[in-house]
Amino acid sequence: MEQLMRNFFLFLSKNKFFTKMAKQYGLRLGAKRFVSGETIDQAVTVIKELNAKKLAATVDYLGEFVDSEQEANERAESSIATINAIGREKLNAQMSVKMTSLGFDISEAVLMNNMRRIMDAAQKNNVFVTIDMEDYERCQRTLEIFKQLKTEYDNIGTVIQAYLYRTEKDIEDLNPYSPNLRLVKGAYKESPEVAFPDKKDVDENFKKIIKMHLLNGNYTAVASHDDNIINFTKEFAKANNIPKSQFEFQMLFGIMPERQLQLAEEGYTMRVYVPFGTDWYGYFMRRLAERPANVAFVLKGMLKK
Repeated sequence: MEQLMRNFFLFLSKNKFFTKMAKQYGLRLGAKRFVSGETIDQAVTVIKELNAKKLAATVDYLGEFVDSEQEANERAESSIATINAIGREKLNAQMSVKMTSLGFDISEAVLMNNMRRIMDAAQKNNVFVTIDMEDYERCQRTLEIFKQLKTEYDNIGTVIQAYLYRTEKDIEDLNPYSPNLRLVKGAYKESPEVAFPDKKDVDENFKKIIKMHLLNGNYTAVASHDDNIINFTKEFAKANNIPKSQFEFQMLFGIMPERQLQLAEEGYTMRVYVPFGTDWYGYFMRRLAERPANVAFVLKGMLKK
């Protein structure tokens, strides 16, 4: 049943009709739990509250799969405005971007122009930028673009997904770039031809790439709500004399806030992924797919008067 629910919500996450409808109704149906608001100002308010609790942030202007150059350019402008706000407000925050919202599926010229505009603004404001990883068919090109931009900018990282078979090789291939990587399990529906279908295999691969990346001496962001993965990372780092300054934990806004605070109190860098914007539907559906408890929370909220 859990797998059926996951597949159902992942299917809905890519439905353009429902995406369009969701924009018209705003952050209803429980999405406010996972999305900080629709505007930059709302996101800034949330980040300030997190910073006051010793929590860092990475902010994401929601959106993906645009098919017009004008919309891609507009989304780049919104990302730049967000970076400028981070710098202006002196927030302890980074920026995350999805390249499908910036022209990935339109043309190389549109995408690279937008990425360089974003990176120039980030460099000026001393803001780190992470390129989010999306579905498998875009993985190779995403990594190639990351490598290219890494030769031009120091303040850039990307994401590696543990559920893909190719991941261990990607860690080895990226090592010469001394990359700052966010390691995740993966949240898209992928074929068993390219991704581990069983959770236990994903978990083992996750632990393997955490070890690899830490022992390579590279900065490692472990993005997980799984206590087994979190405790494994803590114990492995301690056993191998890896300082807390070489890694951090990341979690999503609205999920396990008490655990986030606990990790921060223990002296770990704890970064909260803070999304905002009107194009929240796909992100929200993937959050429901990841954890059945999220569905129960949303249904409970919908039934309240």
